[in-house]
Amino acid sequence: MPPEAKSRSATGHPLKSFLARLLPNSRAESKADVLESLRQAEQDGIVARDAYDMMQRVMFVSDLKVRDIMIPRSNMIHVEKEDDLDHCLDVMVESGHSRFPVVDNERDQIIGMLMAKDLLKYFDDEKKPKFNLRDLTRPVVFVPESKRLNVLLQDFRKNRNHMAVVVDEYGSVAGLVTIEDVLEQIVGEIEDEHDIEEDETMIRVMQDGETIIKAVLPIDEFNDYFKTYLNAGASDTIGGLISQTFGHVPQRGEILELEGLQFEIVHADSRRVHLIRVATAS
Repeated sequence: MPPEAKSRSATGHPLKSFLARLLPNSRAESKADVLESLRQAEQDGIVARDAYDMMQRVMFVSDLKVRDIMIPRSNMIHVEKEDDLDHCLDVMVESGHSRFPVVDNERDQIIGMLMAKDLLKYFDDEKKPKFNLRDLTRPVVFVPESKRLNVLLQDFRKNRNHMAVVVDEYGSVAGLVTIEDVLEQIVGEIEDEHDIEEDETMIRVMQDGETIIKAVLPIDEFNDYFKTYLNAGASDTIGGLISQTFGHVPQRGEILELEGLQFEIVHADSRRVHLIRVATAS
C-alpha cells in the first residue's frame, strides 16, 4: 500500500485527522462526538472561544443550502438595462454595494451584472465615453437554490466569482447570493465601517452628528432616548418594528419615516436588520 493511502486510512476524514492532531486522545466517531470534543477543548483552554465557534460553523456549513442564506428576489437591489448613468450612480451610492444585477424590465430576466468600478472612467471629463449600460454588463452566474454552501464556496473560489443569481427548480429568479453571505456562515458577521462593536452602547452619536442605533434596541429604550411614542405591537425591538412596518426584511439604503423621524437601514443581511441611522424627517 502506498504511504499516502496508508496515511489516509489511518486518519480517515480530514476533520478527524485535524482533530486527532489537535486532541490526540479524542475518540470522536460522529459529528456529535467531534462537537463534544471541541467543546471540552474550549472549556479546558486548548481551543480559543473564537476558534471553537468557527469550527462549529465549519462543520454545519455543508448542511446549509443557498436558499437558507440568499437575499430574496423582492429585496434585490438592481439596475435596468435602459437606466442612465445618473440613476446607476444613485443606486450605487444609496446601497453601498459594488455589484448589481442588470434586469430587462422584470427581475426574472437578468441579463448580466454591473460592477461599480466600471463607472470610474465616466468621472474623467476629458476622456468621458458615451454611457451605454449594455456595453458594461458582465456575464452573471446562475446557481440553483438547492446547492450546498460548501460547494458554492468552492465554485466561487475556483471561478473567482463574488456574486450569483439564485434560481428555483423552474428556472425563475429566487434571489441573490454573494461570497460574503457564505463566508459569514463560517467566520461570523463581517462588519463594515458603520458597525458598532458588541461591547459598545446600543446608541452611538457619530463625529458628524448622525445617530446610529442597533436594531436590537428595545422599543421602550428607543422611546425614552428619542422622546417618541412608538407602539411596539408584536415587536420588542426597533429592528423588528421596522421590518414589520416594511412587510419584509429591509436592505441597506431603504428608508422609513415614523413619528417625525427618518430611519435608514445602514447594515442588514437576508435575515435581519443590524444597524439603523436615525435622523429628523425632512
